[in-house]
Amino acid sequence: MTEQERIEIEAAAFRGLVAHLRARTDVQNIDLMNLAGFCRNCLSKWYLAAARERGLPMTDDEAREAVYGMPYADWKVRYQQEATPEQKRLYQETAPKHAVIHIPDADAKSASGARGGR
Repeated sequence: MTEQERIEIEAAAFRGLVAHLRARTDVQNIDLMNLAGFCRNCLSKWYLAAARERGLPMTDDEAREAVYGMPYADWKVRYQQEATPEQKRLYQETAPKHAVIHIPDADAKSASGARGGR
């Protein structure tokens, strides 16, 4: 496999994951965080970090829209449910295993760490 083929396969896998998450609006971000340690917001932060690492201008809102398929505020109104006490307890319990994403500043001169989440 060539480097270009690997990149294309990885990109296709990413697009498949995003499409699946867009279709599964019944799956809440907090449940993804509790089970896997990452969620749609984490995915959008990795997307944002990759763009900024390459010197491409991108905002958090643009990255979220690339993952959610709509503005994040709209997704929250349509699909996000109030977390139950049990979901909140599990979120705190699993927090040490949550994704940590380093997002370069918009000018790409320094990086800040961001913990994933709802």
